[in-house]
Order: sequence, then structure tokens, then C-alpha cells
Amino acid sequence: MLYDYECKNCKNQFEVSHGMNEKPEIVCPECNCECKKVFSANGIIFKGSGWYVTDSAPSSSTPSAKDEG
Repeated sequence: MLYDYECKNCKNQFEVSHGMNEKPEIVCPECNCECKKVFSANGIIFKGSGWYVTDSAPSSSTPSAKDEG
């Protein structure tokens, strides 16, 4: 998995690939200082057919005035 890190000293941001359960000691590639993990929102990918706005829209159980006449 890819994780974002930021240097506590120079604020350099970069990505590091490591396992989810690993706790590696990450140092900045620019200044060799300690870094912290930066949390960011992951993208959601919908695959396959059927992912449309109308799929989650409430259905109308009463006919509209246009339908009545």
C-alpha cells in the first residue's frame, strides 16, 4: 500500500510503499529528519454497470399531476 508522509522539519511530502501492519521508521529523503504519516481520503472506484444517480434516488409512489390528466 502507498502511504503519504511529511517531514517534520522541511515539510517535504512524499509517498512510501509498505504493508498495512508495518511501522517503518521513515526519514525524509531531502534532509534525513523524522517524518509523520499524513492521512488522506482514498478514492472510491465503482466498477461494473448500474452505478447511476437514479439507482439511489427515491422512487415516487404517488402519480404526479401531469400523469393524472
